[in-house]
Amino acid sequence: MDITQLILDEHAQQRALFAQIDSIDAKDTEALSALWTRLKNLLDAHAEAEERFFYPRLMKIGTGGNDAGSAAEETEDAIEDHNDIRDTGEAVDKHPVGSDAWFEAVGECNKANSDHLAEEERQGLTDFRKHATLEERHELGVRFAAFEANHLNGVTVVEKDPEAYVKQHAPG
Repeated sequence: MDITQLILDEHAQQRALFAQIDSIDAKDTEALSALWTRLKNLLDAHAEAEERFFYPRLMKIGTGGNDAGSAAEETEDAIEDHNDIRDTGEAVDKHPVGSDAWFEAVGECNKANSDHLAEEERQGLTDFRKHATLEERHELGVRFAAFEANHLNGVTVVEKDPEAYVKQHAPG
């Protein structure tokens, strides 16, 4: 087990669920609601698991992957992205399922998530793979997977201050 692979696998699940929602007729509100609930819970639990297990360690061992200046920069941006994904996810629930406004809100959440996934895969995950041992990636993967298994119905959504998060998890 490897936390970086678990994260990548879940990114693929997120992309697939957005695509499934896009392919369902607007009149099938039962299916849309079920898939959205599953996706929203996955997005929230995934972000929280990363914030508990992945990013604190990245802050200690990372140096900045690819076009990121530092691990702190990667992390602060990721926390901002997670907040944006949470906000756009909450906005979906303010509209009737299957309505034009609902699909537009889902699209905004998809955009926020897609932008984040691309950055995280290019920066944070690359940085982590270069600096974490295989044993550490395994141990964090176990904790990450167990947390998510215990939170299949989502987590309590809490916005985080990106700068405060980075300060809290900065090495030394």
